[in-house]
Amino acid sequence: MGLFSRYREKGEGANTENVQEFGEPMRSLFTSTKIFSLHHEIDITDADDNVVYHAASKFLSLRDKTDITRASGELVAHIEKKVLSLHERHYIEMADGRSFEMSNELFHLIKDITNIDGLGWQLVGNILGLNFQLYDENGEIVAVISQKLLSLHDKYCIDIYQTDKEDVVIAILIALQHMMSDRAASSSASSSSSSSSGK
Repeated sequence: MGLFSRYREKGEGANTENVQEFGEPMRSLFTSTKIFSLHHEIDITDADDNVVYHAASKFLSLRDKTDITRASGELVAHIEKKVLSLHERHYIEMADGRSFEMSNELFHLIKDITNIDGLGWQLVGNILGLNFQLYDENGEIVAVISQKLLSLHDKYCIDIYQTDKEDVVIAILIALQHMMSDRAASSSASSSSSSSSGK
């Protein structure tokens, strides 16, 4: 996958590199974080700007508890972060009873590899271009996730290739957003600490 972001806005055609690699997506969804919300709220919309899913995290929760619902309010999934884990581990419980966890493999310099235990899936990410591919247990592409660079609203585009797995894709996406946010906060804290100690 190329180093540059493959993010696209609503109304734009599918990324040409994605189409060449995986074909036309069956469906595309888009996210935007409400930056002034105390509950870290995220709307996931379709290409016509209709809200399809909504995610909200509990304010000041140590385990970063998040619920994902449909626009109707029906629960889709619940996500919790494992505290004090080196592998950025998140637990996901789907409303239909399925459960799995995401854990990031360490020591990958260019690509992130996140294992999805319980499904046998894998999320492979290019951390420079903020592009991620989600593969199922058979190595087939499920979705391509691309983050917009330098956006205050933390925007993502999700091109879905297996629509019967859409709910799981959205749960993985929201967990990924939290992992990326945690990493950015940790990096910022480390930079501040280094600056202070160097004075």
